Amino acid sequence: MLFSRSSKSTVGLDVGANSIKLIQLDRSKGSHSVAALGIRELPPEAIVSDEIKDREAVIYNIQSLIDEVDPKIKNVVVSISGYGVITDKFMIDKKSGSEAEQSILFEAEQRSPFDVEDVTLDHHVIRVDEETKKAEILLVAARNEFLNSYIELIMDAGLHPVVVDIDAFAVLNAYEFNYDVDPARTTVLVNLGHDVTNVLYLSGGLYHSTRDIATGTREIYNAIQKEFRLNAELAGKAIKGEMKDSIDQDMLKATIISSTEELMSGLELAFSYFKTQAKVDKLDWMVLSGGGALVPYLPEYLQSKLNIPLEILNPLRNVDYDPDMFQYLEPEKNAPMLAVPVGLAMRKVR
Repeated sequence: MLFSRSSKSTVGLDVGANSIKLIQLDRSKGSHSVAALGIRELPPEAIVSDEIKDREAVIYNIQSLIDEVDPKIKNVVVSISGYGVITDKFMIDKKSGSEAEQSILFEAEQRSPFDVEDVTLDHHVIRVDEETKKAEILLVAARNEFLNSYIELIMDAGLHPVVVDIDAFAVLNAYEFNYDVDPARTTVLVNLGHDVTNVLYLSGGLYHSTRDIATGTREIYNAIQKEFRLNAELAGKAIKGEMKDSIDQDMLKATIISSTEELMSGLELAFSYFKTQAKVDKLDWMVLSGGGALVPYLPEYLQSKLNIPLEILNPLRNVDYDPDMFQYLEPEKNAPMLAVPVGLAMRKVR
């Protein structure tokens, strides 16, 4: 199931191309508090462009992270994104029960580029217009081959995926909990990962659409490794801004900017398409999350190049936690890369 809204404790597990992030949130009267948190980096080529290249390494690192955080954890909320996922939005006559299901299935058959028998479908009602008796529906389709492979990976690591969500929707969940959504401005949430960048638009205070761009910070990582002749570990530290005293910062900035051409092209194309579809002149606000939000000089460059005011998402802004308990993980610094697991852990699981 892709959407599920009531256990009092939920674990969000985000298996990214660069690292695995896990967070357990306790829920009480509308508030959340961090009960467990862990981050573990993956070997550089373990996952590339949504394809698991080294399955054993990924499983080993998931199990190691669980053992490190809390060996009792079994049930997790996970998410997918990329080429195996399709989202669409449409209007249908307001219906209920089996009539609504049949209408949605009919629309799915018309819209999906895949045979409906080859995908797992789910939907969410965005809004209902009582005057026109129309309902706006968000449709999500995940290719069975892609989805089942991922679920099998999680289960082989000894875990039980109780909900499978979408990365972009997890980020939206984290954003809506921590920030007031301004209906007067058009906002874009950009979750900049290692291989995939999730883009989600809010218009009029409501979800409008989402798009995944098949590029991320890997090109920056590779460029830094090549330019400064660093091994994988040191390149990882450099891309996080942890080697200010060891490498020339002007050269680092130039390397980062010169290696973002594909990313910038993807974002510009996505933004242009959205403005045409939504019939808006501009994007008013950009909220950046993911590991890309921690890359030195990158947020400032994105803001100036795209000419959109930008802020860094803090998914722990309204979440209670003891800084001393997780001091070695530096949650204040690494918060942007926790957007997906936090959003996942905020899902209410039946």
